[in-house]
Amino acid sequence: MSNGDFLTNQFLIAMPAMTDDNFSQTVTLICEHNPQGALGIIINRPLDMQMADIFRQLRLPTSLEPLASQPVLQGGPVQTDRGFVIHRAEERSWDSTLRVSDQVHVTTSRDILDAMARGDGPADAFVALGYAGWEAGQLEDEMVQNAWLSVAAAPKVLFETPYEDRWRAAGRLLGIDLATLSSHAGHA
Repeated sequence: MSNGDFLTNQFLIAMPAMTDDNFSQTVTLICEHNPQGALGIIINRPLDMQMADIFRQLRLPTSLEPLASQPVLQGGPVQTDRGFVIHRAEERSWDSTLRVSDQVHVTTSRDILDAMARGDGPADAFVALGYAGWEAGQLEDEMVQNAWLSVAAAPKVLFETPYEDRWRAAGRLLGIDLATLSSHAGHA
């Protein structure tokens, strides 16, 4: 792929035929994609864990609702103990932030969680544990094999759409009802 073809700030939408349990019916935000590989975070898989659990583990007191009851997401099968805060871009900066786009950032430092617990964090944010990773050329190969659709990431899907509706909402960004797609792919 040429530099213009990299998939940073794209949603990867799992095709209906995806049989890998880690990715079946998922939407993955591609946070970084370059010649060395890609890193993405699944944005529609809530865990049986809430933000209150994260705050408790980090000994960050909070009584903020609905933040405390917000689900934590399964961001992917790699390093499932590592947390990522996906949030809207804002004026202030955090210790360790990756700029995905002008509108979306991903932060991995504790300072953002401290701010969130105090009620001073980003207004639109969620936490995911783990990530999805691809080695050089691996994601490109999967795209050629029709494992994924891709579309420009939409902050509305990230921050305003319920988790359980994100897969279909991402498909609608392409004008597709994913439920009507065949689970069999072909090559012309």
